[in-house]
Amino acid sequence: MPTPTRGFLGRRRERDPRLPPGQYDVGADWPVLTAEPTPRITPETWSITVDGQVEQPTTWSWDDVHRLPPSEYRGDIHCVTTWSKFDTRFSGVSVDTLLDAARPTAEAQFVMATSKTGYTTNLPLADVTGGRAWLVWDFDGRPLTPEHGGPVRLLVPHLYFWKSAKWISKLTLLRRDQPGFWEQNGYHDRGDPWRQQRYQGD
Repeated sequence: MPTPTRGFLGRRRERDPRLPPGQYDVGADWPVLTAEPTPRITPETWSITVDGQVEQPTTWSWDDVHRLPPSEYRGDIHCVTTWSKFDTRFSGVSVDTLLDAARPTAEAQFVMATSKTGYTTNLPLADVTGGRAWLVWDFDGRPLTPEHGGPVRLLVPHLYFWKSAKWISKLTLLRRDQPGFWEQNGYHDRGDPWRQQRYQGD
C-alpha cells in the first residue's frame, strides 16, 4: 500500500508544556465540582480566622480583608479530575499578609483550611507561604460566584485544586499534619500535579 502523504495525516499536535502529566486543556470552560451543597454566603456574614500555632489569632471581616494590601494571581490551575485551565486571573489577598499579622510560632509546620461548610484540607505551611497562596474574591475582574467558592476561596494554584478550599473561613496552623476531608478518603496529602499525586501512595 502507498504511504499516506502528510496532508492526509495532518500536522502532529505538540503537547502544551503547561500541562502536567495526565491533564487536558479545558479551554474556556471551568467545571464545577464540589463534595457538598453550595452555600449562599453574603459578604456581610463572611469572615476569615487564622488561629492555632500563632502568636496573635486574628479574624478579619469582609471589610477588614479588603483594607489589606491587594494581591493577584495570573497563571494556570489544575484539577485532580484531569482538567487544567490556562491563563486565569484571580484577585484577593496573599496568605502571607494574613500570616504576617497572626505571626506563626516556630512550631507551626502545617495548615488545616476549613470552609464555612465544614470541608477541610491539609497543607504544608511551606505550600501557602512565599507568595504561593491567596484568598481570592474576584475571577477575571468579576466577583467569584458561589459555585466556584465565592464570596472567598483559598487559592493554591501549584497543587491540585481540591487543596484550594471553596468558601474558606479558617486557616489553623498545626505542629503535625492531619488529614482533611478528601485526604481521609484516599486522596494524596500534598497533591502536586507535576508528580501526579492524586491518591495515597502516588
